[in-house]
Amino acid sequence: MNLARHSITATAPTHILDARFEPNSRIFTACTPEGFAVYKTWPLALLRKRDVPADAGTLAFVQPMHASSLLFLVGGGRAPLYPANKVILWDSATQREVAELEFKERVRGLVTRRNWLVVALKRRVVAFHVNAGVERRGEWETAENERGLMAIATAPDSTMLAIPGRQPGHVQLIQLPPCPHPPPPSPPPNTTPKPKAPQAPSGPDIPPPLTTQPGAIIVAHESKLAALSLTASGRLLATASQRGTLVRVWDTRSRARIRELRRGTDRADIYGVAFRGDEQEVCVWSDKGTVHVFKLAKQGEEVGAKNRTSKLSALKDYVRLPKIFVSEWSYAQYRLPAQSPSSNLAALSSQVIDPTAERVEEERCTVAWIEVPIESPLLVSPSKGGKTAKFTSSISANPVTTTAAGSERATEYQLVALTYSGGWYRLSLPPVAGTVSQSETRPSTPSAGRPGGSVLSSSPNNNSISGAARGRGNEGVEGTDVKEKQSRQCILEEFRRFGRWDGWG
Repeated sequence: MNLARHSITATAPTHILDARFEPNSRIFTACTPEGFAVYKTWPLALLRKRDVPADAGTLAFVQPMHASSLLFLVGGGRAPLYPANKVILWDSATQREVAELEFKERVRGLVTRRNWLVVALKRRVVAFHVNAGVERRGEWETAENERGLMAIATAPDSTMLAIPGRQPGHVQLIQLPPCPHPPPPSPPPNTTPKPKAPQAPSGPDIPPPLTTQPGAIIVAHESKLAALSLTASGRLLATASQRGTLVRVWDTRSRARIRELRRGTDRADIYGVAFRGDEQEVCVWSDKGTVHVFKLAKQGEEVGAKNRTSKLSALKDYVRLPKIFVSEWSYAQYRLPAQSPSSNLAALSSQVIDPTAERVEEERCTVAWIEVPIESPLLVSPSKGGKTAKFTSSISANPVTTTAAGSERATEYQLVALTYSGGWYRLSLPPVAGTVSQSETRPSTPSAGRPGGSVLSSSPNNNSISGAARGRGNEGVEGTDVKEKQSRQCILEEFRRFGRWDGWG
């Protein structure tokens, strides 16, 4: 009996067209040529998916709405699933289209908060109130905005919307109606709900009209904007320009610049900026393949690690120094591994770097902050009134929160990075020098054997991920000792794959 020759090949590479987080980073969406899916950010799990035949068309992006089952779909690519000038409202709970918005030009970007949708076009921004229906509420002119840059505050009672100004490098601050509070949780079963206090009758749920006049202006940069980000409260605004060397942080009330953070000295395409939930740190990522983390606390008030500065910065009060010598550099960073389209599981698991291998282009990524429970070795005495007590763990400069019931269960802020080749990276911040690594005290990760993704037996190319031996350009201060570089590398806690929901990861 003659049998045909068979060969075993690696699975086809995952190709993510777009990935973006919900405002609170609890879920994210991923678009692929096969459709789109909604994932739980941590632990990684596939929540919903929609398969789209390859010949039907593709999507440019899917924007989840804050605290809602609504998704906003925008077509794109060579054969768009929907016209690029339309926004389709898709109810992921019922798996059907519920409405659509049509414009006279291509949609560049979307941002959402509870009951609000804001659409960016090439030279204007349009706001809609989304409730039982969709109502147009405001419109503002902007400079050319090909990237669809916008940022919106999502905390209860927040009002801030940041959009590009009418001049390149300017930012407009728009005041929206206060963001409503989330509905109260349902009472436990078999219990009698408490009677509601009498309230004065209210009018229909229609927000007041918005002005179309330009809002307060911040002259952020001399060149075009590359990134905008707001804290959930809307108190702080981060901006970056297309030069990609500096990130500036502004107070939205006074419109004063409060920090200037340096990513590097060479040009870069900054993909995004994200504030930590407690507004104490900010992370920046770019086409250099490196995620930078900066402290935002005032000098002298930092806890643990501090942003790096030049040794010459001490002379700034006496002589005028170039900006590079007075800038603040990231205190922590992480270099994502560059992967070629032909990379397979064996290559990902390899611990050896081939210095003669051809260098591949850094892939696109997006990053968000999450809170992860950890086991803290410290005992915390209960605080009065049953409130939560915050403290700084001895193993990290990362503030953690524990309950006042005497439990040692605590949470810490970590990062999740999504790459457009389907890589999911969970990163913890580096421990303070001379202390135990956080990963040595953290409990085991929840089971990964679920349809949300797959776990590799070893981290992908551990040497290349650390970034200690793969500095690029002038992203750090030259001459820094290798050991000191390693001490500020973020720690890879978990690596998984996403973007394929056929069981193969």
